[in-house]
Amino acid sequence: MTTAALTTSAVALDPAFENVWDELLWRGLVHVSTDQEALRALLGGDPITYYCGFDPTAPSLHLGNLVQLLTLRRIQLAGHRPLGLVGGSTGLIGDPRPTAERTLNTRETVEEWVGRLRAQVERYLSFEGENAARMVNNLDWTAPLSAIDFLREIGKHYRVGTMLKKDAVAARLNSDAGISYTEFSYQILQGMDFLELYRQYGCVLQTGGSDQWGNLTSGTDLIHRVEGVSAHAIGTPLITNSDGTKFGKSEGNAIWLDAEMCSPYRMYQFWLGTADADVVDRLKVFTFLTRAEIEEYATLVETEPFRRAAQKRLALEVCATVHGIEATAAVIAASEALFGQGDLAALDAATLRTALDELPNATVTAGTPVSEALVAAGLVSSVSEARRAILQGGVSLDGERVADDSATVQGSLPGGVSVLRRGKKTLAGIFLG
Repeated sequence: MTTAALTTSAVALDPAFENVWDELLWRGLVHVSTDQEALRALLGGDPITYYCGFDPTAPSLHLGNLVQLLTLRRIQLAGHRPLGLVGGSTGLIGDPRPTAERTLNTRETVEEWVGRLRAQVERYLSFEGENAARMVNNLDWTAPLSAIDFLREIGKHYRVGTMLKKDAVAARLNSDAGISYTEFSYQILQGMDFLELYRQYGCVLQTGGSDQWGNLTSGTDLIHRVEGVSAHAIGTPLITNSDGTKFGKSEGNAIWLDAEMCSPYRMYQFWLGTADADVVDRLKVFTFLTRAEIEEYATLVETEPFRRAAQKRLALEVCATVHGIEATAAVIAASEALFGQGDLAALDAATLRTALDELPNATVTAGTPVSEALVAAGLVSSVSEARRAILQGGVSLDGERVADDSATVQGSLPGGVSVLRRGKKTLAGIFLG
């Protein structure tokens, strides 16, 4: 499939909404916030500076972070100035998890991950024009601060009783693991970030996940206490699936934004598998499709669910946003060819290889009988079963039906691989070794 054959939505706000705040509400991106009327006026008025922070607790961001990245971009499209913060200092500490203490990473690891996350965040923002984005690192203002200065200038404004009531802290206090003073102090560091950004850039709004609400309000409270002004926060909802399963994982593995950690093919298939009950909400949160367009897809979900038009559009939009239109065109071509709607031999070798990595697969030598390859790949349990399937016409190799059980695997597809199919939908990749 060529890039010219693909059409994606423009990265723009929906003109049907007078104020970006109204669009954020319609898309379901506001789970909790400070004063809503004040926020509506703020986002509908003169340009403001706002920020979202990303901690380097892994070498890549994931789909949960994508909610924040797209929210940052939507608000920037309304004319406001984003700050993308990568937590070089908070990443050394770790945000308290509900169940157990984080393992502290080395300074060298955190520094490397800061660079990787910064590059990812930069892809979603515009660094041109009057409301150009800026990237910041909280290590710049935290590292020079002594422990005494931190306690005197920041710590004195916090009350332990209030800190204990924060959800993450309360959950840990009630667990067997307890909480260390290090992680207990995290909310102070994040509050200090907001204060510092207010002082340096006039930043008056922070966005983040609703599970971070205690940390978000740590900053708004600190700014009010120290500077005597009101700052704001928006907590986006945690995305969950309608069937109760955790969103953002496929077969137990996180869907990362880094192509080396999660291939574009795997990401595309993840979105393609979205349930009918969830797909409209996903279109609202993860795409720039307008309300009118999304309502059309909602109708198709109701009237022609078998076409999976909404899922295909969702997969196209998100995969193109994360990995680009060319990589998306390649994985769509691979997906269609693997399921009998395209030419396997015409696929890009690298894309085909990553697609087969996501399927059941096996490594065999050139000339291995197809019957044995079927067993090696787990498509059948025995050679005799494989031979029966071949004789019944239910097996294909590299897109061609296998006529008899003397056929062998030669790795005739690009990159020296083969594709075995049993029935209509059961596939396996065969690598030669």
